[in-house]
Amino acid sequence: MTSELERTAAIARDLIRIDTTNWGEGKSRGETEAAHYVESALQDLGLTPQLFESEPDRVSVVARVPGRDRSKPALVVHGHLDVVPADPENWSVDPFGGEVRDGSLWGRGAVDMKNMDAMMLTALSDVVDQQGAPERDLVIAYFADEEAGGVLGAHHVVDTHPEVFDGATAAISEVGGYSITLGDRRAYLLQTGEKALMWVKLTARGTAAHGSHVMKDNAVTKIAAAVARIGSEDWPVRLSDTTTAMVAEVARFLGVDPVVTGPDEVALATGSAARFIHAALHTTTNPTVLTAGYKHNVIPDQATALVDIRCLPGDEAEVLARVRALAGDDVELTMTHQDVGLEQDFGGPLVDAVRDVLERHDPGAPVLPYLLSGGTDNKALSRLGIAGYGFVPLQLPAGVDFPAMFHGVDERVPLESLAFGRRVLGDLFATY
Repeated sequence: MTSELERTAAIARDLIRIDTTNWGEGKSRGETEAAHYVESALQDLGLTPQLFESEPDRVSVVARVPGRDRSKPALVVHGHLDVVPADPENWSVDPFGGEVRDGSLWGRGAVDMKNMDAMMLTALSDVVDQQGAPERDLVIAYFADEEAGGVLGAHHVVDTHPEVFDGATAAISEVGGYSITLGDRRAYLLQTGEKALMWVKLTARGTAAHGSHVMKDNAVTKIAAAVARIGSEDWPVRLSDTTTAMVAEVARFLGVDPVVTGPDEVALATGSAARFIHAALHTTTNPTVLTAGYKHNVIPDQATALVDIRCLPGDEAEVLARVRALAGDDVELTMTHQDVGLEQDFGGPLVDAVRDVLERHDPGAPVLPYLLSGGTDNKALSRLGIAGYGFVPLQLPAGVDFPAMFHGVDERVPLESLAFGRRVLGDLFATY
């Protein structure tokens, strides 16, 4: 490994070893230790980071880096410090061990998104060392609580300290910038939009009784039927401006007619990227958590389920009405968290700069737009009029199922991809 690669990988490894698991619903190990780690690294660059604690141990970090041309709008570059849970029993390595194996860094957060957290620091260090300062002001942010909707992280900072983002008009963060292989050619996906988010809780009530009784008023039966209907709903293809452009660009790249082939078939032809791209074409309503009962021979009087709903911006009311109908009259539906969907133009100075920098580092590889099926902290920043894009530049080997690494088992990122991302981000900071 080169010394550059070692430093980026070492920072990512250190952050992985700080367990910042966020279970949601207020349960988390907190981000304090990781926040102090990045705070120290930013201070080493001569910056004065600010820490924002929304609740005990829920800490976000923001620092402004003055640019050479302060007349240009600032760019927000942000990551999050929390990670989803990982069950060590399912992993082939310690998920919080930060192990280097087979040319990759393994661990929870290696992809989502302590890789970018590390790349931000090393790329910024390179620009400060080599150029003295980035081209324009950068607002470097490390948010808490992204994995639970950002209420205690990005949303908290936007609501209570919007001034730290003064002058910023655009932002980059997860989940885009990585390469995919189409046929025998490499291309890069730039996230220009993301679905709207609705997290709902279903509650069924019934009659408590002995497990041996005949009981038609069974809360578990009601919730199970509702969950089965919602989870099995076959949502049709639904295209937005972003997904229409995405399908057209992928089809053109593959040399097929999207009208003849169809959006689903075009999406599935993207190989490892299909997991994200196919989901962008459909509303999804996935049950994720079931809770009921406390003893084998006791019929409980209540059962609940959590459902993760993602749909195109503007479709929220229609989709929610359909989910209510699928749940049935015997099941209550409560919205626990809702956030906006986003769509940005696949054009303009930042998109042009991304294209230019990728062309310099991977000549001939095109950049394609796509809509993220999930969500990011760009949702919170959009409330300040900041246009958010997904750009974590990673050149990946062919055949890597990168989307499967997000919240997956044995999450890992190639070391060479980290080095590539550092170079590309540094170039972008220096020139945009």
